[in-house]
Amino acid sequence: MVIYDCCIMNLLFFCVWIFHNTESLKVVGPDAPLVAVAGEVLVLPCSIQPNTSAVDMTVEWYRLDAADRFVHLYENHRDINELQHQFYRGRTALFREELQKGNTSLRLSDVRVSDEGAYKCFIKDKSWYDEITVKVTVEVLGTEPVIIMKGFDNSGGISLVCESKGWKPEPEVLWLNREGVSLTAEDTETHRDTEGFRVRSRITVYNSDRIHCRLLQRHHLREAEIIITSEVFHFWESAIITIPVLVVIVFGLTAAVIYHKKVDVTLDPDTAYPNLILIDGGKQVRREDTEQNLPDNPGRFSVCGCVLGKEGFSSGRFYYEVQVSGKTKWTLGVARESINRKGEIKLTPQNGFWTVWLRNGNEYYAGAGPRVPLQKLQKLQKLGVFVDYEGGLVSFYDVEARSHIYSFTGQTFTEKLYPYFNPCNNDEGKNSAPLIITPEFTGITKKGTFCQTKRDFNDALVNFPALV
Repeated sequence: MVIYDCCIMNLLFFCVWIFHNTESLKVVGPDAPLVAVAGEVLVLPCSIQPNTSAVDMTVEWYRLDAADRFVHLYENHRDINELQHQFYRGRTALFREELQKGNTSLRLSDVRVSDEGAYKCFIKDKSWYDEITVKVTVEVLGTEPVIIMKGFDNSGGISLVCESKGWKPEPEVLWLNREGVSLTAEDTETHRDTEGFRVRSRITVYNSDRIHCRLLQRHHLREAEIIITSEVFHFWESAIITIPVLVVIVFGLTAAVIYHKKVDVTLDPDTAYPNLILIDGGKQVRREDTEQNLPDNPGRFSVCGCVLGKEGFSSGRFYYEVQVSGKTKWTLGVARESINRKGEIKLTPQNGFWTVWLRNGNEYYAGAGPRVPLQKLQKLQKLGVFVDYEGGLVSFYDVEARSHIYSFTGQTFTEKLYPYFNPCNNDEGKNSAPLIITPEFTGITKKGTFCQTKRDFNDALVNFPALV
């Protein structure tokens, strides 16, 4: 009888202990809605407090605002996603190594506008359960802004219009001059359609200047700029009498752009990764499967399959073009002199790299840290790279389409910048084509958006074919 009573007491004590401990557990998450950017990765925080292992528990994520929208299930030590809604297939994951610490957060990749809504994180054990709701708002970065010269008005100024579309939510539009001083827009129109918000802002300039149109959305921005020279005013004054003109600045960089020297880039063999083959006097580079026996000098890349240009630049502006046709992957841009050359690298401005890249044949990104997907970009044949050292600008262009791709703005350069090339691996012969530095300036033609009117590219003034 005594033994029986002791067993009963121990059992009661054990039950009370379990009840006390499970009652003290709770699931916690963010207090405010999460904001994600379409195309990027989002982590939906959810965890058990105090820290308690969730390895033996059931973790379920599902949508509250969509019928039968099962997102992710972890049970019996494995992910069970046979019933997962196809919308989320291949895009969700838990941090399995963190379950021991009670971290049940969900990683959602390739965020889409339709991911916006309320999510439930439900966790249960044999004797306990709890849940929290996480709200998600998805932002969409609109198209690169385009500056349009509308004409010479009666007040003696040139009217500029900045346009962009596909934003969510509505962006803020700023006009800035060369010194970064805010300029007052004469009118700004915003319309919403199925693609998001479309914005159109107008300003009139009366003097030669460098004008920026900047669209802001929380921590993201897109920007276009235009250089208005005194020659433009004289040109418009004589042309406006007889010709009504609409000129679209497709490059996003210039109307009457002063193209400083198109540099003659040659690749530096002393920096080349051992698997890279330089041909045509350093004007082409491709990657082979076999490593060459080369001296491991301080400037040579030993892990990254890349190579730099021979000449570095620490002032002024420079521009070069690279043929990328026939390739499924590559990385191009500029890098500062002090970059890491002997280990793994991360392509971000913070690490000294200003690059864009192609992966999987049709996926283009800018290495902005985090990477920025370059959506709706056609298959590139030739890439143009433009750097304004003092202006803190690195811009990329589709030469064949004569269109702007992406710009790193507001940068601060303190050391030499070198052209950066990575042809990437052969991909079983699918990516064997070389990167080719084009020998001549071919991005501006008389039949195209711009025409070259000066003899030397050191100070070539680019005007407009509609007025020629």
